[in-house]
Amino acid sequence: MLNYLAHFEDIFGPLRVFRYLTFRSLCAIITALLIGFIVSPWLFEKLKALKLRQSLRGASEVGKLAGLHEGKKNTPTMGGLAIYISVVVTTLLWANFNLYVGVALFVYTGLTIIGFLDDYRKVRQKNSKGVPGIFKLIGQAVIVFVSLVMLMSMPESSEKMSELWVPFYKYPVLTEMHPALLFTFLFLVIAGSSNAINLTDGIDGLAIGCTITSALAYAIMAYIAGNLILADYLFVSHIAGSGELVIICLALVGASLAFLWYNAYPAEVFMGDTGSLALGGLIGVIAFMVNQPVTLIIVGGIFVIEAMSVILQVGSYRLRNKKRIFLMAPIHHHFELKGWHEAKVVIRFWIISLIFALAGLSTLKLR
Repeated sequence: MLNYLAHFEDIFGPLRVFRYLTFRSLCAIITALLIGFIVSPWLFEKLKALKLRQSLRGASEVGKLAGLHEGKKNTPTMGGLAIYISVVVTTLLWANFNLYVGVALFVYTGLTIIGFLDDYRKVRQKNSKGVPGIFKLIGQAVIVFVSLVMLMSMPESSEKMSELWVPFYKYPVLTEMHPALLFTFLFLVIAGSSNAINLTDGIDGLAIGCTITSALAYAIMAYIAGNLILADYLFVSHIAGSGELVIICLALVGASLAFLWYNAYPAEVFMGDTGSLALGGLIGVIAFMVNQPVTLIIVGGIFVIEAMSVILQVGSYRLRNKKRIFLMAPIHHHFELKGWHEAKVVIRFWIISLIFALAGLSTLKLR
């Protein structure tokens, strides 16, 4: 919206800065941070007043962990709404609205609604089950289908979105994926990243801190993909207009930093599925639209490890006569039960997440 001020540069020359993506990106991170700090205190007080508190599993389900998390039982949830408001308002203010921005906001909004319904069911029924998993997957599938229709409706985006790029290769592995394969692939990217961040959101500040490093990495990738010179130099897919996704990525960084202020140990609020499901889907669809979806496995390495720990634990329990690999999954709970303080687990996982993000960025050069 504010980029239109550049049209008045003949009246006041300095307004030309609103043309520059770098300037608007800097403004976006600051704006989202400020909106986050303004909205959060009011919103979190409302959540407390409405008694929308996180439903925690009891000792019969998680054993010793229930005692470690006893102090969290009155903490309000659905804090992801603060992140959503900050990101959407900031994007509408600073981004040059195009197809890619529209798809990203559609996915983010759709998954926020699913997450909100899941959280609401949990707090009202006072259990940790929420919306049945099959209904979540159906909702995600509908969002993926509509997103794909939007992306394939425009000739310039249709050609690019049909390509499959993987790390370390200079050219696309597939130049035109079949629509069925494309839908399946996008579903795996969005649902996979969405559920992986959801699994990571188990202790104070962990998921949101790792989200910041991933968002920063994809802000750089989106900038490169949208810049013809840099894209050609690094042998990555050039997608005209995708540079505007930098605004969303950095708005997410600013909003996440504001949320982390309240979510850091000991957390005053949890993001809930309202936040975690939506953030994962947002990062996933951005990764897809800049033709770096496979790189998300590296950039979001912590999320992959968390998800794999659950898969391995369940597989071991079912196939090895109820034998477990970890004390508890996801793996952050394993380290808690080994005696690591919650804050130590979070800080160490943040460090690993930053390393993964840098490793993901390095693949842009190693081709």
